[in-house]
Amino acid sequence: MPEQYESEGAISSTGMGGAMDLAVTEAETLERTPGGPEGTGPAGKPRSLWSDAWRDLRRNPVFIVSALVILFLVVISLWPSLIASGNPLKCDLAKAQEGSQPGHPFGYDGQGCDVYTRTVYGTRISISVGVLATLGVALLGSVLGGLAGYFGGGWDSLMSRITDIFFAIPVVLGGLVLLSVVTSNTIWPVIGFIVLLGWTQVYRIARGSVITAKQNDYVQAARALGASDSRILLRHITPNAVAPVIVVSTIALGTYIALEATLSYLGVGLKPPTVSWGIDISAASPYIRNAPHMLLWPAGALAVTVLAFIMLGDAVRDALDPKLR
Repeated sequence: MPEQYESEGAISSTGMGGAMDLAVTEAETLERTPGGPEGTGPAGKPRSLWSDAWRDLRRNPVFIVSALVILFLVVISLWPSLIASGNPLKCDLAKAQEGSQPGHPFGYDGQGCDVYTRTVYGTRISISVGVLATLGVALLGSVLGGLAGYFGGGWDSLMSRITDIFFAIPVVLGGLVLLSVVTSNTIWPVIGFIVLLGWTQVYRIARGSVITAKQNDYVQAARALGASDSRILLRHITPNAVAPVIVVSTIALGTYIALEATLSYLGVGLKPPTVSWGIDISAASPYIRNAPHMLLWPAGALAVTVLAFIMLGDAVRDALDPKLR
């Protein structure tokens, strides 16, 4: 009898009873484990797209480096006096084109202004234009694209033809034509121009995302239960269609900063006495052989800023795209 009992116990441990006991044990362990297994959150609940993306971003060195650089740029754009105590508009012609000196590590420009101070204060203009233009582009493009993708029909056809017209306008040439007649010396004409020609890209991304999202079963179920169009758009479609818009907008932010510098370099964007990297690069171009430091520092700051936002956008794209996992 003892041998028979042991034999039956051995068989049951490898049969269905053993499998059920193992499943129960795993379930109990899952409930006790705070993080759960891979792909689950607390108490074994599946993680959402956003929590999963944040988990991947925290492990991505590209995201960490670019986020730290952008955080530093934002801080000095808000409080440039933290690292630059001088006045960017205070110049001394007697020191024009002089190189690095104690207290003035970047030297002086053609007007005798401190290049270091102007480079630091130029961050404020670039970040302001990039952020405000991106918000305007994302808002306008998302609203128009979301409505066109959800309702379709004549509105979709009309908006598609309008976007084709805007895509046919060269950005730099359009800026030369439109901004050349503007006399304002503020950042708003440049921001308005970027929004005017930049919303079409976000429009197409948002439209495609909404068309894909509205075909899902949960949208059909919400419609069958009598949910209104506004509720379906805001509660069910938008949270699941906004990820591509965030990715495109993050990458485009760096592009808009470069576009502002390009337009300012060509003389149709921001104008003196506004402190801008594009203006400083334009002023330093004739002296690139005799005083290369005048061009090196503002151009380097512009390149690092644009690269940081592009790297951030690439990292966000990799985290939010399930196909890349």
